[in-house]
Amino acid sequence: MLGGEAHGHASLHDDCEGHGPIGHLDPRTRLVAAGLFALMVVSRDQIWPLVLAVGLALAAALLARLRVLPTLRRMLAMDGFMVAAVALLPFTVPGDPAFSAFGLTGSGEGLHQAALILLKANAVVLMLLALVGSMNTIALGHALARLGLPCKLVQLFLFTVRYLDLLHREYARLRTAMKARAFTMGTNRHTWQSVGYLFGMLMVRSLERSDRILAAMRLRGFDGHFPCLEEPSRFGRPDGLFALASAASVVLMMSQG
Repeated sequence: MLGGEAHGHASLHDDCEGHGPIGHLDPRTRLVAAGLFALMVVSRDQIWPLVLAVGLALAAALLARLRVLPTLRRMLAMDGFMVAAVALLPFTVPGDPAFSAFGLTGSGEGLHQAALILLKANAVVLMLLALVGSMNTIALGHALARLGLPCKLVQLFLFTVRYLDLLHREYARLRTAMKARAFTMGTNRHTWQSVGYLFGMLMVRSLERSDRILAAMRLRGFDGHFPCLEEPSRFGRPDGLFALASAASVVLMMSQG
Protein backbone atom coordinates (compact mmCIF):
# COMPACT_ATOMS: atom_id res chain seq x y z
CA MET A 1 0.00 0.00 0.00
CA LEU A 2 2.72 2.42 0.93
CA GLY A 3 4.62 2.05 -2.26
CA GLY A 4 1.59 2.99 -4.33
CA GLU A 5 0.20 5.60 -2.00
CA ALA A 6 3.41 7.38 -1.20
CA HIS A 7 5.17 7.08 -4.49
CA GLY A 8 8.07 5.27 -2.89
CA HIS A 9 10.49 5.93 -5.70
CA ALA A 10 10.45 9.69 -5.19
CA SER A 11 13.41 11.27 -3.44
CA LEU A 12 13.29 14.04 -0.87
CA HIS A 13 14.52 16.47 -3.52
CA ASP A 14 13.57 15.13 -6.93
CA ASP A 15 15.21 18.01 -8.78
CA CYS A 16 18.56 17.23 -7.14
CA GLU A 17 18.30 13.47 -7.45
CA GLY A 18 21.37 11.67 -8.72
CA HIS A 19 22.12 8.08 -9.70
CA GLY A 20 25.79 7.75 -8.80
CA PRO A 21 27.67 5.13 -6.78
CA ILE A 22 26.37 6.55 -3.50
CA GLY A 23 22.85 5.60 -4.55
CA HIS A 24 23.79 1.90 -4.31
CA LEU A 25 24.88 2.11 -0.66
CA ASP A 26 22.80 0.86 2.24
CA PRO A 27 20.62 3.80 3.41
CA ARG A 28 21.71 3.15 6.99
CA THR A 29 25.34 3.65 6.00
CA ARG A 30 24.49 6.95 4.35
CA LEU A 31 22.48 8.16 7.35
CA VAL A 32 25.17 7.29 9.89
CA ALA A 33 27.91 8.81 7.73
CA ALA A 34 25.91 12.03 7.25
CA GLY A 35 25.19 12.28 10.98
CA LEU A 36 28.81 11.73 12.01
CA PHE A 37 30.01 14.19 9.39
CA ALA A 38 27.59 16.86 10.62
CA LEU A 39 28.60 16.33 14.26
CA MET A 40 32.28 16.55 13.38
CA VAL A 41 31.83 19.69 11.29
CA VAL A 42 29.82 21.64 13.86
CA SER A 43 32.38 20.80 16.56
CA ARG A 44 35.28 22.33 14.60
CA ASP A 45 36.27 25.95 15.17
CA GLN A 46 39.26 26.24 12.84
CA ILE A 47 39.14 27.28 9.20
CA TRP A 48 41.23 24.56 7.54
CA PRO A 49 39.28 21.55 8.86
CA LEU A 50 36.11 23.22 7.58
CA VAL A 51 37.65 23.92 4.17
CA LEU A 52 38.52 20.22 4.06
CA ALA A 53 34.94 19.37 5.05
CA VAL A 54 33.58 21.46 2.17
CA GLY A 55 35.93 19.61 -0.18
CA LEU A 56 34.70 16.25 1.12
CA ALA A 57 31.09 17.37 0.66
CA LEU A 58 31.85 18.38 -2.93
CA ALA A 59 33.41 14.97 -3.54
CA ALA A 60 30.31 13.27 -2.13
CA ALA A 61 28.09 15.42 -4.36
CA LEU A 62 30.12 14.34 -7.39
CA LEU A 63 29.85 10.68 -6.37
CA ALA A 64 26.11 11.09 -5.90
CA ARG A 65 25.93 12.75 -9.34
CA LEU A 66 23.63 15.48 -8.12
CA ARG A 67 22.17 17.66 -10.84
CA VAL A 68 24.30 20.79 -10.95
CA LEU A 69 21.82 23.63 -11.49
CA PRO A 70 19.15 22.56 -8.95
CA THR A 71 21.86 21.90 -6.36
CA LEU A 72 23.46 25.29 -6.99
CA ARG A 73 20.07 27.00 -6.65
CA ARG A 74 19.53 25.37 -3.27
CA MET A 75 23.00 26.24 -2.05
CA LEU A 76 22.76 29.85 -3.26
CA ALA A 77 19.37 30.26 -1.59
CA MET A 78 20.84 29.05 1.69
CA ASP A 79 23.96 31.18 1.30
CA GLY A 80 21.87 34.27 0.64
CA PHE A 81 20.09 33.77 3.94
CA MET A 82 23.30 32.90 5.79
CA VAL A 83 25.20 35.95 4.49
CA ALA A 84 22.36 38.19 5.64
CA ALA A 85 22.40 36.46 9.04
CA VAL A 86 26.16 36.81 9.65
CA ALA A 87 26.73 40.19 7.97
CA LEU A 88 26.69 42.04 11.29
CA LEU A 89 29.06 39.68 13.12
CA PRO A 90 32.24 41.60 12.20
CA PHE A 91 30.69 44.75 13.68
CA THR A 92 29.26 43.18 16.83
CA VAL A 93 31.99 40.74 17.91
CA PRO A 94 34.74 42.51 19.86
CA GLY A 95 38.32 42.10 18.66
CA ASP A 96 41.18 43.69 16.79
CA PRO A 97 40.05 46.10 14.03
CA ALA A 98 40.39 44.55 10.56
CA PHE A 99 38.48 46.93 8.29
CA SER A 100 36.00 49.80 8.31
CA ALA A 101 32.83 50.37 6.31
CA PHE A 102 30.19 53.10 6.50
CA GLY A 103 31.93 54.53 9.53
CA LEU A 104 31.85 51.20 11.38
CA THR A 105 34.88 49.15 12.35
CA GLY A 106 34.84 45.41 11.76
CA SER A 107 36.87 43.00 13.86
CA GLY A 108 38.99 40.12 12.62
CA GLU A 109 37.38 37.84 15.19
CA GLY A 110 33.94 38.67 13.81
CA LEU A 111 35.08 37.88 10.28
CA HIS A 112 36.51 34.60 11.55
CA GLN A 113 33.21 33.61 13.17
CA ALA A 114 31.24 34.56 10.06
CA ALA A 115 33.54 32.44 7.89
CA LEU A 116 33.18 29.49 10.28
CA ILE A 117 29.40 29.66 10.16
CA LEU A 118 29.28 29.87 6.36
CA LEU A 119 31.73 26.99 5.89
CA LYS A 120 29.89 24.79 8.38
CA ALA A 121 26.52 25.45 6.80
CA ASN A 122 27.74 24.77 3.26
CA ALA A 123 29.60 21.59 4.21
CA VAL A 124 26.72 20.07 6.18
CA VAL A 125 23.94 20.99 3.74
CA LEU A 126 25.87 19.80 0.68
CA MET A 127 26.73 16.50 2.37
CA LEU A 128 23.10 16.01 3.41
CA LEU A 129 21.97 16.65 -0.17
CA ALA A 130 24.50 14.11 -1.43
CA LEU A 131 23.86 11.35 1.11
CA VAL A 132 20.26 11.89 2.22
CA GLY A 133 18.54 14.37 -0.10
CA SER A 134 18.66 12.04 -3.10
CA MET A 135 17.47 9.05 -1.08
CA ASN A 136 14.16 7.31 -1.70
CA THR A 137 11.81 8.63 1.01
CA ILE A 138 10.39 5.20 1.80
CA ALA A 139 13.88 3.69 2.01
CA LEU A 140 14.84 6.56 4.32
CA GLY A 141 11.90 5.84 6.60
CA HIS A 142 12.68 2.12 6.79
CA ALA A 143 16.37 2.88 7.37
CA LEU A 144 15.47 5.14 10.30
CA ALA A 145 13.31 2.36 11.75
CA ARG A 146 16.10 -0.21 11.33
CA LEU A 147 18.49 2.16 13.09
CA GLY A 148 16.20 2.13 16.12
CA LEU A 149 14.10 5.27 15.69
CA PRO A 150 10.65 4.80 17.29
CA CYS A 151 8.11 3.41 14.84
CA LYS A 152 5.60 6.19 15.48
CA LEU A 153 8.15 8.87 14.62
CA VAL A 154 9.00 7.05 11.39
CA GLN A 155 5.30 6.85 10.48
CA LEU A 156 4.88 10.55 11.27
CA PHE A 157 7.82 11.35 8.99
CA LEU A 158 6.43 9.26 6.11
CA PHE A 159 2.94 10.71 6.45
CA THR A 160 4.34 14.26 6.62
CA VAL A 161 6.48 13.92 3.50
CA ARG A 162 3.67 12.35 1.51
CA TYR A 163 0.74 14.55 2.54
CA LEU A 164 2.56 17.86 2.45
CA ASP A 165 3.05 17.06 -1.22
CA LEU A 166 -0.65 16.25 -1.58
CA LEU A 167 -1.64 19.51 0.11
CA HIS A 168 0.65 21.42 -2.22
CA ARG A 169 -0.99 19.78 -5.24
CA GLU A 170 -4.44 20.62 -3.89
CA TYR A 171 -3.35 24.22 -3.36
CA ALA A 172 -1.98 24.36 -6.92
CA ARG A 173 -5.32 23.13 -8.31
CA LEU A 174 -7.25 25.77 -6.38
CA ARG A 175 -4.87 28.52 -7.51
CA THR A 176 -5.23 27.37 -11.11
CA ALA A 177 -9.00 27.55 -10.77
CA MET A 178 -8.71 31.10 -9.41
CA LYS A 179 -6.46 32.15 -12.29
CA ALA A 180 -8.91 30.63 -14.77
CA ARG A 181 -11.48 33.05 -13.33
CA ALA A 182 -9.12 35.98 -14.01
CA PHE A 183 -8.18 36.46 -10.35
CA THR A 184 -5.04 38.53 -9.75
CA MET A 185 -3.37 39.25 -6.42
CA GLY A 186 -3.71 42.76 -5.07
CA THR A 187 -4.01 44.68 -1.80
CA ASN A 188 -7.75 45.27 -1.87
CA ARG A 189 -10.51 43.70 0.19
CA HIS A 190 -11.52 41.31 -2.60
CA THR A 191 -8.01 39.84 -2.69
CA TRP A 192 -7.88 39.23 1.06
CA GLN A 193 -11.36 37.73 1.00
CA SER A 194 -10.42 35.43 -1.90
CA VAL A 195 -7.22 34.32 -0.18
CA GLY A 196 -9.23 33.55 2.95
CA TYR A 197 -11.64 31.45 0.90
CA LEU A 198 -8.65 29.71 -0.71
CA PHE A 199 -7.16 28.59 2.60
CA GLY A 200 -10.57 27.74 4.00
CA MET A 201 -11.32 25.50 1.02
CA LEU A 202 -7.85 23.98 1.34
CA MET A 203 -8.62 23.02 4.94
CA VAL A 204 -12.00 21.56 3.98
CA ARG A 205 -10.52 19.50 1.16
CA SER A 206 -7.68 18.37 3.43
CA LEU A 207 -10.16 17.05 5.98
CA GLU A 208 -12.12 15.28 3.25
CA ARG A 209 -8.92 13.78 1.87
CA SER A 210 -7.88 12.58 5.34
CA ASP A 211 -11.20 10.77 5.78
CA ARG A 212 -10.77 9.02 2.42
CA ILE A 213 -7.20 8.07 3.26
CA LEU A 214 -8.20 6.65 6.63
CA ALA A 215 -10.97 4.58 5.04
CA ALA A 216 -8.62 3.30 2.34
CA MET A 217 -5.99 2.30 4.90
CA ARG A 218 -8.54 0.41 6.98
CA LEU A 219 -9.79 -1.43 3.91
CA ARG A 220 -6.21 -2.51 3.24
CA GLY A 221 -5.86 -3.87 6.76
CA PHE A 222 -3.48 -1.24 8.10
CA ASP A 223 -2.36 -2.40 11.56
CA GLY A 224 -0.10 0.47 12.57
CA HIS A 225 2.93 -0.66 10.57
CA PHE A 226 3.99 -0.05 7.00
CA PRO A 227 5.09 -3.28 5.31
CA CYS A 228 8.31 -3.05 3.35
CA LEU A 229 7.49 -4.20 -0.17
CA GLU A 230 11.13 -4.23 -1.24
CA GLU A 231 13.93 -6.52 -0.09
CA PRO A 232 15.81 -4.72 2.71
CA SER A 233 19.28 -3.68 1.64
CA ARG A 234 22.19 -5.40 3.34
CA PHE A 235 25.53 -4.07 4.52
CA GLY A 236 27.98 -5.15 1.82
CA ARG A 237 31.53 -4.56 0.69
CA PRO A 238 30.82 -1.12 -0.88
CA ASP A 239 29.26 -0.04 2.42
CA GLY A 240 32.33 -1.22 4.31
CA LEU A 241 34.65 0.68 1.99
CA PHE A 242 32.52 3.80 2.28
CA ALA A 243 32.48 3.47 6.09
CA LEU A 244 36.28 3.19 6.14
CA ALA A 245 36.60 6.23 3.87
CA SER A 246 34.21 8.18 6.11
CA ALA A 247 36.17 7.21 9.22
CA ALA A 248 39.43 8.24 7.55
CA SER A 249 37.88 11.59 6.61
CA VAL A 250 36.78 12.18 10.20
CA VAL A 251 40.28 11.36 11.49
CA LEU A 252 41.79 13.70 8.90
CA MET A 253 39.52 16.56 9.98
CA MET A 254 40.38 15.92 13.63
CA SER A 255 44.09 15.96 12.86
CA GLN A 256 43.70 19.33 11.12
CA GLY A 257 42.05 20.79 14.21
